Amino acid sequence: MAKLAEIRQSQRAEGSATVLAIGTATPVNVLYQADYPDYYFRITKSEHLTKLKEKFKRMCDTSMIRKRYLHLNEEILKENPNICAYMAPSLDARQDIVVVEVPKLGKEAAVKAIKEWGQPKSKITHLVFCTTSGVDMPGADYQLTKLLGLRPSVNRFMMYQQGCFGGGTALRMAKDLAENNRGARVLVVCSEINALSFHGPSESHLDNLVGQALFGDGAAAIIVGADPDPATEQPIFQLVSASQTILPDSEGAVDGHLREVGLIFHLLKEVPALISKNIERSLVEAFKPLGISDWNSIFWIAHPGGPAILDQVEAKLGLEKEKMKATREVLKEYGNMASGSVLFILDEMRKRSAEDGKATTGEGLEWGVHFGFGPGLTVETVVLHSIPIAA
Repeated sequence: MAKLAEIRQSQRAEGSATVLAIGTATPVNVLYQADYPDYYFRITKSEHLTKLKEKFKRMCDTSMIRKRYLHLNEEILKENPNICAYMAPSLDARQDIVVVEVPKLGKEAAVKAIKEWGQPKSKITHLVFCTTSGVDMPGADYQLTKLLGLRPSVNRFMMYQQGCFGGGTALRMAKDLAENNRGARVLVVCSEINALSFHGPSESHLDNLVGQALFGDGAAAIIVGADPDPATEQPIFQLVSASQTILPDSEGAVDGHLREVGLIFHLLKEVPALISKNIERSLVEAFKPLGISDWNSIFWIAHPGGPAILDQVEAKLGLEKEKMKATREVLKEYGNMASGSVLFILDEMRKRSAEDGKATTGEGLEWGVHFGFGPGLTVETVVLHSIPIAA
């Protein structure tokens, strides 16, 4: 038994998982929110729906989004008119797009992360790929392995249809992999292209319009590993703990269903209240071991589900406005990119911290939280420890 214990111990890392590099990528096609209502109703041949267009314009005006990146451009949409309809059979056309483009966009982000990491890609032992954009076999993880030229023996995990909490799930999985496999270097990629969920407007389904006003395309990649080599690796954040929970009385609050017409979202107007009502319970459980109960004393990586959610969370917890600054900046410049959003925010925070001359990657603070939520309502809570920034 002693020998077995020694073997088990030798398989595990000694320290906590750390984020070692971050890379992000977006499609080249950029759309500005101020122009989007005119574009959207024109391209979907819905300009006769004047009252609905005015409603959609108000949604865009209050979204706090300046611009978004979308793979679907005018040329693609003209070639695939069924994608522009509200409920026309179009799944084949949508799948043909995302099966190819999701891994390609993921590759762009991964290449940047690997370059920042500065190590040979042959050292990547695990790949975690997360997307809500399509399903296929072999999956996007397999395609990315081929595109990047990773070792055939890389250990792959494919997560489809997680929704907006998927970035937290990927972080949680990467933490477990890095800490329970000595020497592991985990490449995490979240790649989202909303070709499945683009639909024309309908008065009978206003939830669809909310999605059309908020969602953007983007991919983010991180390298996660424990026991970093101080001579060759520079950690950015430590992943201290990670947990997932389903909020009470939230069934049906956010869901999405894949049909012949694409991915159909349903959102209850109570979502912001459900999240803000329950968030403190998750925070208390996560930070009790650290003796932290002042939520203004930590830095925040919150999923940018929309301005109403952020406003209500701030009000419920009494957060100072600057706490959500990185989150609101990503929402403004990219929209809601589902699983990839929180990784964009991690990148934004570490860059902003360095530019502002802060002492640590977490805006000068020691402890922080990643808070993600999505269909279920499912919540992911990750406790983060920031790293001192070299002078």
